[in-house]
Amino acid sequence: LILLCGHYEGVDERAIEICIDEEISIGDYVLTGGELPAMVVCDCVARYVDGVLNTSSLVQESFSENRLEYPQYTRPRVFEGREVPEVLLGGDHAKIRDWRRRQALLATLRARPDLFASAPMTDRERLWALDAAKEE
Repeated sequence: LILLCGHYEGVDERAIEICIDEEISIGDYVLTGGELPAMVVCDCVARYVDGVLNTSSLVQESFSENRLEYPQYTRPRVFEGREVPEVLLGGDHAKIRDWRRRQALLATLRARPDLFASAPMTDRERLWALDAAKEE
């Protein structure tokens, strides 16, 4: 894999016609050069190389089911008056799993309604997320 990075105005069209098999975009915005997008592509690809990550890390993460990831919390339990949600401290794995799924749906609805529309979910989950968003 060879990544050709243009700078400022891009790459000479003749080089693209002769050498390029595929073009990749990392989003709809403009940068001064292709070096940062190339690093993004390298990071994304490296995640799938054996030994770079624990394979279980690839199963549940943002976009794995057309949804964003649920909120993450670490220590301390209280930070500047904000507490870790109680459900995460109780040890009930089924409740934690349900909370995470709902929070992921809600985060997706807020930030990426385009993904929310195609995210796999039950009718009950869809209604819950829509109701929760209305209450905010």
